[in-house]
Amino acid sequence: MQYKYHIKPLAVQRVRSFYQNVLLKYPNTFSYDDMLKYINNTVDAIYGIEHSLLRRQPAMKRWQNWHMAHADNWYYAYSIDGDIITIHDACHQQNIHD
Repeated sequence: MQYKYHIKPLAVQRVRSFYQNVLLKYPNTFSYDDMLKYINNTVDAIYGIEHSLLRRQPAMKRWQNWHMAHADNWYYAYSIDGDIITIHDACHQQNIHD
């Protein structure tokens, strides 16, 4: 099935915020270009949901009404309505907790 993806701003903001904080903490080893590359790769991974990324049980209570997918170090909370996948939230593995 060919899905359409709708990524909510919160999900993108979580990814951006994480890598902006990495840049602030490690400016000598993590560059602005690195930050952009990681942000783009993390957001691009979303398009594997329901294709190469398997559906999982949510790891956090706040995601209980959604499905969860995992790619590299990131987890994504999403819902499916027909052929539209809506990504509601994203969380780095270091921050998975309630």
